[in-house]
Amino acid sequence: MEDRKSHWENIYGTKKSTEVSWYQQKPQVSLDYIHTTGIEKDAAIIDVGGGDSYLVDYLIDKGFSDITVLDISEKALERAKERLGERSSEVTWIAADAATFRPEKKYDIWHDRAAFHFLTEKEDIDNYLKNIEEAVNSRGQVILGTFSDKGPEKCSGIFIKQYSVEEMSKLLSDNFELLGCDNIDHITPTGAKQNFTFCRWRRSPLTPKRGNVAP
Repeated sequence: MEDRKSHWENIYGTKKSTEVSWYQQKPQVSLDYIHTTGIEKDAAIIDVGGGDSYLVDYLIDKGFSDITVLDISEKALERAKERLGERSSEVTWIAADAATFRPEKKYDIWHDRAAFHFLTEKEDIDNYLKNIEEAVNSRGQVILGTFSDKGPEKCSGIFIKQYSVEEMSKLLSDNFELLGCDNIDHITPTGAKQNFTFCRWRRSPLTPKRGNVAP
């Protein structure tokens, strides 16, 4: 959707990294969740809606070697590349809408704390979840953080979709085992508190994937 892309290009073109509500100097919650998975350093990780988040910096620092960052805003990705300098060549960068993008590889970790709650249309949500079903490896894990039912109703001037723990826990099919959900507060650069629902799933190797992608 071009309007959605234009909106985010404008945000990243007019605000500094430290001025956006989702800014984290160190994305500790996401790092803790990824650490809990116990994945190897060569595991394939995708950060959906990663923008110019500092998560990629810390993943590189920790020795992960197969990192993909996806965001609808090319400006956001360019800012991250500029910050990383030569290290940006160690990352695969994808400028695409999370609602319509089609994965070209499989991942061991699908991480998103920024994009999913902006998808409010059923078609977009269904397509996103289908991508997870098709793109996450056997025994791969999914980490999703969204605004909770106690969080804000809008972000960056547009309405989002809130998710309670119960709603989040039912998102994925029986192909995935729910490992747990938590409500976690994020403090914005202005000191405001935003409540998130974070959940983690693991693909079960005993059930087939949807679609035509082989397990």
